[in-house]
Amino acid sequence: MRLLVTGGAGFIGSHFCERMLQRGCDVAAVDDFNDYYDPRIKRRNVESLLQNKRFRLFEADILDPVPMEDLFKSRAFDAVVHLAARAGVRPSIEQPMLYQKVNVEGTTHLLDLSVRHGVPRFVLASSSSVYGSTRSVPFKESANVDFPVSPYAATKRACEILAYTTHFLHGLPVTCLRFFTVYGPRQRPDMAIHKFARLIAEGKPVPMFGDGTTARDYTYIDDILDGIEKSVERASGYRIYNLGESRTTELRRLIGLLEEALGKKADIRQLGEQPGDVPITFADISLAERELDYRPRVAVEDGIPRFVEWFLRNPSNA
Repeated sequence: MRLLVTGGAGFIGSHFCERMLQRGCDVAAVDDFNDYYDPRIKRRNVESLLQNKRFRLFEADILDPVPMEDLFKSRAFDAVVHLAARAGVRPSIEQPMLYQKVNVEGTTHLLDLSVRHGVPRFVLASSSSVYGSTRSVPFKESANVDFPVSPYAATKRACEILAYTTHFLHGLPVTCLRFFTVYGPRQRPDMAIHKFARLIAEGKPVPMFGDGTTARDYTYIDDILDGIEKSVERASGYRIYNLGESRTTELRRLIGLLEEALGKKADIRQLGEQPGDVPITFADISLAERELDYRPRVAVEDGIPRFVEWFLRNPSNA
């Protein structure tokens, strides 16, 4: 199988490239190595992959028509796995135009290229953020998602709608995956688990927004990879799936797990709630279980120590 993975040098993307190379696939990865966080981290993510003859890395912006057109012309892809995006709720509030351009226009460009070059399947990374601030849990794919509370969430929902339109007009099979707070080795340094681990390890204050009762459905990277891989294998029609652990962990409990794994106490500084934050995320994964045979295996109590073990071995990625 020949795969194109956008955002292939990022946290999830590099892991997925690695897994599919192990499966014997030919993998082309696209990444623009932007400065959202230190691009040297992303280059380290794919350093070992560059030794594999079935892996090719293309440094390009998904919005740039010439290199992207050339890439699609150069090989017949069996699937596009679109993971590239501007991520993060809080930065999107400060830069909504950038998020719209990269996420919405970038996805539209890739959908168009896939149609014109006859790609038989397209897998799109969406987000649990599309559910907004609802307290009706667990979140079902059939829920009303017309009320996003951040530009990031709005762009992800827009991408899902554009994907449906492309499927309806051109027959492109598209699978949209709503990821729920993915963590594990190589997690972006700006994400809460990585950020908190670094601050605790350095003995610096840990900001806790709200009273610590906000809860998230934390999903270990290996389980997300299982869901993506099965989506590539089974993509047909237009589908949306939640990929989560289907259990929640409160923020204060998460900090406690990091304290245990690091063997250090956190200096917690309680702050007010952040704009765009939601009180809870909680995935109903029954549809993914039924149609993808998705079975998450790594509980947060096991995943956090695995992440901390990697974190302590890789201080340069912090």
